[in-house]
Amino acid sequence: MITVTLNTCILLSVVLFAIGFFGVLLRKNTLIIYISLELMLVAATLALVAFSRFNGTMDGNVFVFFILTVAAAEVAVGLAIIVALFRKRVTVEVDEFNALKN
Repeated sequence: MITVTLNTCILLSVVLFAIGFFGVLLRKNTLIIYISLELMLVAATLALVAFSRFNGTMDGNVFVFFILTVAAAEVAVGLAIIVALFRKRVTVEVDEFNALKN
């Protein structure tokens, strides 16, 4: 059986966070940016669960529960905003959203 160490979990969390971070910085599609933000959120929750597991407490798991409830609301609001912008501008490219008026 393979044992998972704290270093393995944190390394995976850092890699996921870096992928999400560079996805936000380098991509121009709002949906991809939104997915990258969610990936960064998942990386943070993975780190919390790893620390909670290896410390033997439930504190990190409780934080993860609240993070997931906030993320569910964020998904609903974020996708509604993206759909509204798409209907208004007929594009999902960030470069086209340079003006907040109109």
